[in-house]
Amino acid sequence: MPSIIPILRSRRERRLEKQRTSSNRTRGALLSAGILISLLLAAVIFLSAFAYADITRDLPSIEILPRLLNPPDGLLLQPTRIYDRTALQLLYTFSPTGATRRYIPINEQNPQHIPINLIDAVIAVADPQFWSHSGYALEGYDNPDRHPTIAQQLVSDLILYNEPPSLRRAIRERILAAQITSQFGRTQIMEWYLNSTHFGNYAYGVEAASQLYFGKAAEQLTLAESAILAATSETPALNPLDAPQVALQRGREVIHILNGLGIVNNEDTITALAETPTIPPEPAPAFVNMVLSQLDSQFTRERIERGGLNIITTLNYDLQKQAACVTEVYAARMAGLAEPEQECPSASLLPSLPPGITLTDSSASALILDPNNGQVLAVVGETVQGVETPLVTAHSSGSSLDAFVYLTGFTRGLSPASLTWDIPGEETIQNFDGIFHGPVRLRIALANDYQMPVETLKAQMGIENVTSIASSFGVELDTDVSMLELAGAYGVFGKDGIYFGQNIADEFLPATVLRVEGVDHSLLLDWTLPQAQPIVTPALAYVMTHVLSDETARWPSLGRSNTLEIGRPAGVKIGQTTNGLDAWVVGYTPSYVVVTWTGLHDRDANESVSPRFPSVLWNALMQVVSGNSPANGWIAPQGVSTITVCDPSGMLPTSECPNLVSDVFLNGSEPIQADNLFHEFSVNRETGLLATVFTPPELIETRVYMLVPEYARDWAVNTGFDIPPTSYDAIQAPPINSTANMTSPKLFADVSKVVKIIGTASGDDFAYYRVQIGKGLNPQEWIQLGSDFTIPIESGVLTEWDTEGLNGLYAIQLQVVRTDQRVDTAVIQVTIK
Repeated sequence: MPSIIPILRSRRERRLEKQRTSSNRTRGALLSAGILISLLLAAVIFLSAFAYADITRDLPSIEILPRLLNPPDGLLLQPTRIYDRTALQLLYTFSPTGATRRYIPINEQNPQHIPINLIDAVIAVADPQFWSHSGYALEGYDNPDRHPTIAQQLVSDLILYNEPPSLRRAIRERILAAQITSQFGRTQIMEWYLNSTHFGNYAYGVEAASQLYFGKAAEQLTLAESAILAATSETPALNPLDAPQVALQRGREVIHILNGLGIVNNEDTITALAETPTIPPEPAPAFVNMVLSQLDSQFTRERIERGGLNIITTLNYDLQKQAACVTEVYAARMAGLAEPEQECPSASLLPSLPPGITLTDSSASALILDPNNGQVLAVVGETVQGVETPLVTAHSSGSSLDAFVYLTGFTRGLSPASLTWDIPGEETIQNFDGIFHGPVRLRIALANDYQMPVETLKAQMGIENVTSIASSFGVELDTDVSMLELAGAYGVFGKDGIYFGQNIADEFLPATVLRVEGVDHSLLLDWTLPQAQPIVTPALAYVMTHVLSDETARWPSLGRSNTLEIGRPAGVKIGQTTNGLDAWVVGYTPSYVVVTWTGLHDRDANESVSPRFPSVLWNALMQVVSGNSPANGWIAPQGVSTITVCDPSGMLPTSECPNLVSDVFLNGSEPIQADNLFHEFSVNRETGLLATVFTPPELIETRVYMLVPEYARDWAVNTGFDIPPTSYDAIQAPPINSTANMTSPKLFADVSKVVKIIGTASGDDFAYYRVQIGKGLNPQEWIQLGSDFTIPIESGVLTEWDTEGLNGLYAIQLQVVRTDQRVDTAVIQVTIK
């Protein structure tokens, strides 16, 4: 039996070999895992470092806070101010008092200090852990608009205000909040916060808010008032002026919170809840609202209101004062009220209002623009019963934009002289005067605000083409329109087709701002030089201006010596709505554009407003702004010609045309055809019927009639329009003259081919005879058959007539001429088959 020792030894060696192999594998796996973990850790460290470097790249310095807020030269202690164009007249200050903002310390040893009640109330509602955390909170990353600590809010408002909300901004905000807490301390942060936070209505800082809402210094605030301000600091829009009841209620909720936290005892709580602070009102000017609206595209409203800016506007302060007082007097008169007490010499320029009409529920507004640079010189907000409000809103455009419908026609070959028919159509459209005016030139239709021609022209031109033309001027048809948009659009016509203004929030408009400066005189925005956009050619602009400045063209609707005539050339477009709630006048000279609006808040059965009202205000304001300046007009540019045409066809004159006028045409659109609207007719003056060859000559008279097209005939008949007769005189054969007659063909015979005309041409003193033919019952033109015949004929062939190629009714006339120049005549009618 072999020994088992070698077998056991072999098994043992195999077992040890397996253990070594397994151990090597384990060590290799562990080594690989360790390397992988090390690489991942290194990557995480690298990425974290990279991310941190990215997050902290260009991180603002926290040293900006003392520069912004510490007295006496803190940049934000100077409120933003708005000036007129001279930068001397202050229009508005973003501060309740208009003065430099006062910085109030926390230190109670200072006579002027922030009361502890306000500090406690603000902490209770804004940051209950203020005194214990490191300046930031970890929660809130998912809501970039939320700033859970006062330090974070301070950083957001004053350091990172230009950065859009994002996760990156949220992390940077927390880094900076930790830095300012560590470096400046919590007391300093609270002091800065309460001297810079917004309490609504441009009240930044507790002193401004205390003076605005309660008329007292900050140190005099009661617990109830402090609680109201603490709540307001969280939601500035719900402030004591704009939402008084809500502000009071929220203040009471803060008092309950303070009581619940044990900060305020029960007795003080009861006293505070019983208190109802008195809150005064606050006005706001209209022009400033327009300025702020335009600056929204350049600065956040918070940045403007926070302070440190000087805004130089386009406003002419003296002109603004005159425009405001004139508008107030106009609005008071219109409402039948006593005029405002303030002195207003320019009100003497107001013409009389339409007699016998009082619009008690009316309001008015106005705007004055310099079209040479697109700068607004004055704005008067909606003035109700003699009191101006800050409202400058858009209103229904009505017919104020009709000029752009006509302009579309002018770009497509029509002219101011082109004929249009103001007659009823299939649509239920009515003119504002309730009358249809028949055939008129486009010039007359536009100047008098006739509506049916506008609708006809829209259909002819295509609404898409009209819309395209109007949009190039920055306006849209059949929508609400603002005074600013109207002024800019019509100013183009007065400036050779060029629109001057600025690109504001992707919209080209007249500007209200010249420049914005920091209090350190740094230039932050410069709109001093206007931008220019060519809209139409100088020739097209001139043609439109020629129509809108035609005073005589407006006479049919406004009468002679109306309120749109100011003693100088002015292009004017009136506008009104079918419901009688809005009326416009927009007019311009080479130097200024004035827009006036008058409207009713609700339509009363006995009240409606027409352009005759705002034309009164427009007249006065245009005189105010023009002063004694030269009464310049416009000179025709190249590409425009003036031609005498027939009115109203706009075609070349003929002898029948009863009225000739001169009109302007773009080169290439001049008329080349003679007028075909007017025609002469021979009429029996006794019967009023068309004359025939049998009508006694002594009863025939020539009358000129307008040829009315078939689609206008019903209107013409119903309105008694003078249209030509369509029936002929009764035909009665004259007595037969024995020495001048025709016996063949017979009267009213049918003839063809070669016709032998038989009759007699003889008698005493015979000289010669001739035979003529003419087409129709009363030919206007006669053609002689052959020459004059000198041999008398007795019952024989007078001549022959070849009718080949002719058809219809013809007259044959025999004339026998005597030696004494007497003429005997015979006429018959035949029909050529």
